[in-house]
Amino acid sequence: MNSQREHFDVIIVGSGFGGSVMAYRLAEAGLRVCVLERGKAYPPGSFPRSPHAMRHNFWDPSEGLHGLFNLWSFRGLGGVVASGLGGGSLIYANVLLRKDEKTFIHENLKDGGYEDWPVTRADLDPHYDAVEKMLDAHRYPFEHEPYRHTQKTIAMKLAAERMGRARDWQLPPLAVTFANPGKHLPMLPVPGEPIEEPYPNLHGLTRTTCRLCGECDIGCNFGSKNTLDYTYLSAAKRHGADIRVRREVKAFWHEDGEYIVECVDYTGVHEDERPEVPPSGMPRETLSADRLVLAAGTFGTTYLLLRNRHAFPGLSKQLGTRFCSNGDLLGFLRKCTDSSVRKRAPRFLDGGHGPVITSALHIHDDDATEGGDGHDYYIEDAGYPEFVNWLYEGSNQLALIRRFTRLGHRLVKGWLRLNADSDVSEEIAEVLGDCIGSATSMPLLAMGRDTPNGQMTLTKNGMLDIAWTMRDSSRYFADVRETMAEMAHVLEGRLMQNPLSYLSRVITVHPLGGCPMGRDESVGVVNAEGEAFGQPGLYVADGSVMPGPTGANPSLTIAAMADRFADRLLERSRRVSPTRDSPSPPELGAP
Repeated sequence: MNSQREHFDVIIVGSGFGGSVMAYRLAEAGLRVCVLERGKAYPPGSFPRSPHAMRHNFWDPSEGLHGLFNLWSFRGLGGVVASGLGGGSLIYANVLLRKDEKTFIHENLKDGGYEDWPVTRADLDPHYDAVEKMLDAHRYPFEHEPYRHTQKTIAMKLAAERMGRARDWQLPPLAVTFANPGKHLPMLPVPGEPIEEPYPNLHGLTRTTCRLCGECDIGCNFGSKNTLDYTYLSAAKRHGADIRVRREVKAFWHEDGEYIVECVDYTGVHEDERPEVPPSGMPRETLSADRLVLAAGTFGTTYLLLRNRHAFPGLSKQLGTRFCSNGDLLGFLRKCTDSSVRKRAPRFLDGGHGPVITSALHIHDDDATEGGDGHDYYIEDAGYPEFVNWLYEGSNQLALIRRFTRLGHRLVKGWLRLNADSDVSEEIAEVLGDCIGSATSMPLLAMGRDTPNGQMTLTKNGMLDIAWTMRDSSRYFADVRETMAEMAHVLEGRLMQNPLSYLSRVITVHPLGGCPMGRDESVGVVNAEGEAFGQPGLYVADGSVMPGPTGANPSLTIAAMADRFADRLLERSRRVSPTRDSPSPPELGAP
């Protein structure tokens, strides 16, 4: 061991749903843990909102960008992932759904590809329980004021009833604080109330209950989301974990019984300025550990392993296989109406009010069982920040110019005393138009079981590439489109598909696969305990280990899987490592 090099029991690369869970569980057990996160910490109030700040809110250090959003574009799809302390939890829509028991399959798929889950729902259920408790999951309080007036939730429920699927509609568990757990007995949901936490979060700032502002996917500035920095990472830090932000891992290898990790330290780099030298030429920090956990996400982890594959000649040939988009498909309800009131009366959906997702329609396909060929999927309301409505209403420039012209004509007549009415409030209100277009429209987000047959490789210049196409899952996507169209029909509106889908492209926010689990190295990169075949001490704990789609929102399954991996790592650690002299800190409980 190099005495000059800082050494840990475990180094964790990434702070998303896999890395954060592992960090807490291992630090709680008394291991010396170091978490390396390439992005920044985002305390309450730090997420950008102005156009100028948003322009810099992307990740590309070679261009001086150290922001939250990392966008990828491949031949058949695009992807959106996060760069920041807390990983994907900073920009996800808070939904914590379990993978259906019947979809833990192991078979050749009729659409092509292969899917083999070496774990079962029963294996994961206790870990699902633990994660839900830690993330303080609650369903949207639809029965309380003012939440019962959330129009998009009402519309989703009505659509399910009119489609004969009332039993398939649900309010999924959300990792959002609606009621202050320290103030009300019983707890009553109240928007915008300070949250009384039993222990300070790692930012040391006060959070407030959900303000129903629809900004979940661009970062919650009020701390209402129970993101990983407020939950698992805060608990990990209390247990002694060393959490380092703005460290991007570039290389790692195994040497003399330990893992060596090299990372670029951006803490001294000025943001929004193109660096004088590229990140590859910047000084690197070198650390070592007995075990290495890769949790940089589906794109990040697979890319790192492909780039460093030469250091692990025994790594499974399945690296890069079984990629899928978890069936992500975006649609838009437009100009919905309500003929029960009067002909063509607008049906208000108010997509900017409430958390991004409040409810889900779960399409159960009786044929989507082991050995079957059906498609099981979810369609969820997908809200957005209110500024999107302003963009929508301002997009029709011709109508806007006409309304401003009418206002100008009215003002000039008043200045010339050709009109005795000096009250121009109504005329100024008319400039905004009726705003019906934005108020009666809303996105829909679908996800389910597409075919996990994508291949992740490196291009000649060392960039990540993915060979995947919608055509291989055409029947699934056709089913989803048909259900979305039916929802638009029963809500008396129109469905607009994502234009990119007509070009056989989707935008996925749930990329999975690349380092799939398997029963042996012939079908997987890691085993059911998350450890890489033939690489003792090398673990993967993120969405890349999924051997197929989770169907439901994958965050909970990724976290539960990591919780299970932590159990196995600790069991093995107790067998092969001496016990630390100092005892583990007492369990402090979830915030």
